[in-house]
Amino acid sequence: MKVTLPTPLIEYTGGVREVTGVGQTLDALLHDLDRQHPGIRFRMIDEQESVRAHIKLFVNAELERSLAARLKPRDEVLIVAALSGG
Repeated sequence: MKVTLPTPLIEYTGGVREVTGVGQTLDALLHDLDRQHPGIRFRMIDEQESVRAHIKLFVNAELERSLAARLKPRDEVLIVAALSGG
């Protein structure tokens, strides 16, 4: 499935904003992305297996908060990173 990444994460993909991944759940998809682009998952998921506060995950334009959310092969996932700082 197609995954669109925010600018802070494209350093893991060699500057590519749209990547593909597989998985029957959002968690499985993020593990697959990490297999392809080591380290990218940790920027989105913390040590307690929760989505980091500054990251939002959208599946087919709907905000998804559960990593257990089921995915279909044609789903599109958008990952958004909030900006912070002063």
